[in-house]
Amino acid sequence: MKVAVFSTQSYDKQYFNLVNEDFDHEFIFLEPALNADTAILASGCRGVCVFVNDKVDAKTLEILHQNGTDTIVLRCAGFNQVDLDSAKGLGINVYRVPSYSPEAVAEHAVAMMMTLNRKTHKAYNRVREGNFSLERLIGFNLNGKTVGILGLGQIGLAFAKIMQGFGCKVIAYDPVVANAPANVTLVNLDTLMTTADMISIHCPLNDHTHHLINQNRFEQMKRGVMLINTSRGAILDTHAAIEALKQGKLGYLGIDVYEQEDKLFFRDLSESLIEDEQILRLMSFSNVLITAHQGFFTTEALTEIAQTTLQNLDAAESGQSTGNKLT
Repeated sequence: MKVAVFSTQSYDKQYFNLVNEDFDHEFIFLEPALNADTAILASGCRGVCVFVNDKVDAKTLEILHQNGTDTIVLRCAGFNQVDLDSAKGLGINVYRVPSYSPEAVAEHAVAMMMTLNRKTHKAYNRVREGNFSLERLIGFNLNGKTVGILGLGQIGLAFAKIMQGFGCKVIAYDPVVANAPANVTLVNLDTLMTTADMISIHCPLNDHTHHLINQNRFEQMKRGVMLINTSRGAILDTHAAIEALKQGKLGYLGIDVYEQEDKLFFRDLSESLIEDEQILRLMSFSNVLITAHQGFFTTEALTEIAQTTLQNLDAAESGQSTGNKLT
């Protein structure tokens, strides 16, 4: 299948071409993100491959459909960027990668947690400058603390397993999960908010979870709570988070995702003027750690993403049934 790959980075080319040695697809790698203005670039391509910040709305889908596209494959698990109803109405098949090494994202969440707690990023910079002082680097033991998990899917479960190894009490909220593994206690959302010393977000973005963490939720939390988000940016109300940081209610914030990341992430802006005032404000806090959506970024995950995406293309060509199909 001839496939236009939008939002292409060097590693996309590397892993897709490597895995494609066992398949027979033709890729056109495109750096721009997909939207209504760039959809014409996929003209003549039966397939289109998109990532987290591509905008596959009704207008974009109509343009793709008019120019011969009948298959969209997502190289990610989340699909909030796709208008599935419009795709279905146009007869466009949509596939995703539902799981691509949940441990990769879970481990990154833990890395952010440990960095914020023990301030290893600050210690690294100090020592390189010849400053061996321990002042203002004090952390806390994870052992014995209560960690709350929002979303008990595969990534949430992998995160829970790691935190149990630290000796944490693990509680979780997930409205669609009836049973949890041993040592994970399912609670309601209010209980999680008021009980947890640390909260890690691992739920999908949808109408129910948009700004799930907002001013009211921050008011419920313990003072000095740590919040980690490696899921989707819009689950967290950024303005409310900034206010909670200013008030000292939020003691630590680690985000690998951001509401307006499509204008920032996956590009080098080191010599550009960043006009996003909210991200600049977040970057000004010493107790905030921001990474640019790299939770998935491991060899194992990239290989699995490419492998599953190409299998989805094969399934679309042959009309085979697969659990990865959304429409």
